[in-house]
Amino acid sequence: MGAQKGVSGLGWLALVTVTVSLFIQAADADGQVSFQLAEVDRVGSFPDLYEASISELQKGLQNGEFSSVDLVQAYLARIEEVNMKGPALRAVIETNPSALQQAAELDNERRTSGPRGLLHGIPILLKDNIATLHSEGMNTTAGSYALLHSVVPRDAHVAAKLRDAGAVLLGKASMSEWSSARGTFPSGFSARIGQGSSPYVPLGNPCGSSSGSGVATAIGLAAAALGTETDGSIVCPSSFNNLVGVKPTVGLTSRKGVIPISQHQDTVGPMARSVADAAILLSIIAGPDPRDNYTLVQPPAVPNYTKALNASALRGVRLGVPRRFFNYRNSLDEHIIAAFNSSLDTMRALGATIVDPAEFVNHEELVVSTNESIVIDVDLKHGLNKYISELVHVPTGVKDLAGLIAFNEAHADLELVPPYWTSQSQFITSQNSSADQAYYDAIIANRELGGKHGIDATLHKYGLDALLLPTLVSSMPAAIAGYPIVMVPLGFLPPDTPLAPAEPTRISGPNQPFGIAFIGSAWTEFELISYAYAYEQATHTRLKVRAFPEAVPTTQLADVVGGRFHT
Repeated sequence: MGAQKGVSGLGWLALVTVTVSLFIQAADADGQVSFQLAEVDRVGSFPDLYEASISELQKGLQNGEFSSVDLVQAYLARIEEVNMKGPALRAVIETNPSALQQAAELDNERRTSGPRGLLHGIPILLKDNIATLHSEGMNTTAGSYALLHSVVPRDAHVAAKLRDAGAVLLGKASMSEWSSARGTFPSGFSARIGQGSSPYVPLGNPCGSSSGSGVATAIGLAAAALGTETDGSIVCPSSFNNLVGVKPTVGLTSRKGVIPISQHQDTVGPMARSVADAAILLSIIAGPDPRDNYTLVQPPAVPNYTKALNASALRGVRLGVPRRFFNYRNSLDEHIIAAFNSSLDTMRALGATIVDPAEFVNHEELVVSTNESIVIDVDLKHGLNKYISELVHVPTGVKDLAGLIAFNEAHADLELVPPYWTSQSQFITSQNSSADQAYYDAIIANRELGGKHGIDATLHKYGLDALLLPTLVSSMPAAIAGYPIVMVPLGFLPPDTPLAPAEPTRISGPNQPFGIAFIGSAWTEFELISYAYAYEQATHTRLKVRAFPEAVPTTQLADVVGGRFHT
């Protein structure tokens, strides 16, 4: 795990937390730096790593207050505190043995030629389905022993873009094994690390397959993380872990080098503690990739999403509420509905017109459709077979999905662990599927159901700029359409909420976070980010409740800078 030893207690500087105003940096996608005013938290004379923004960290690096090596050491120590010890959140499946070397090289580059941009020297986690150079020392396994020590041909495109921007690839975030596409088992479990859980509710459900990216970012185990979504796997863990999550339009970010579920629905996006940080990351990872033809139809110029950070962006905007969709899966908790209704008043006060209800014009068809499962069944087999076939070496000898099923059966003591994690039903269903006419019909039906006749038709009917939903019921229409979602923290269940039974995680408990989702048509990330930012700046919901005390690491930069930290 790249564990760091000998972490000292917090020095006296770290005992005093103050809030100061300063100018933070925002950067164009090409690295040009501008400035804007923000409120930031500091621990002593250093940024508080629980909440430190990318811009604030970059300012400290640029001013020489600390180095990238210091940052990496601090984050590694924070991971050591809570990942497998203490609350054992199991958020990080492995750290990068080359991270300190990367940081030192980037520190030297900063001294000799200046920073590449806002991500220079900033430690970022990547979900364990996003490939990184094998020579660097990290695995890419989707949480499974079947791909342990496999050799990828190159960085995933998004990983390469982070590396080119100067980010330190700190490690791999844990995830629901095979992005929850192996079978039915609790979110946050993978054979390689076990069952992950929330930092807000002890043994709480971390939600969605990008679970580790959510947990780690929530408590400052890295500056931010990348996740992936097929249907809900960025927005759900962002919701349950009190984060901002951006699920981009399919084709805005490359999936090449990412272990797939569905070529028609998979997308890679940022998970961060603020809209500003998410915008910075998206500006870097978006763009065309010749190895992913879906990215070749995006608009010709990648926006600088930091220019969407306008606190007045809701003025004159029309937002609609598909209220019947609140019951799409299960009835929402009354506290979530109350907080959502209150958010509508906030947005009205910010100048938005709220159309409530603005029901999906094809609501009945949306809620009964089975086209999504038809597409995913076939896509999963095709995608996994192709991904594995392109690996340079697979020590376990697995060659395809059939081999994965057989590997799990042969290593059931590792992979199919009773009582909660024995299922590989989705793998088996997918292996038995075929690309027949029903599959091709379902692809077309999905896109039209979610897009042309769903989101787009609803926006048009009511003259809307975007739709609003509680995050827990937001993902499906955008998933099948390939459309974007930007979600921000909305609220928390009351502190007297009973702890649900741990089976093995709790579906709810006191102070569990939940979010609100802004949903739009294809390529509208810029607009959705602007609406989410305006709402975020008016509410600052995230810091109204912190993670439970045992889940909050104590190591800060004050423990590292000045030689008090020893590896």
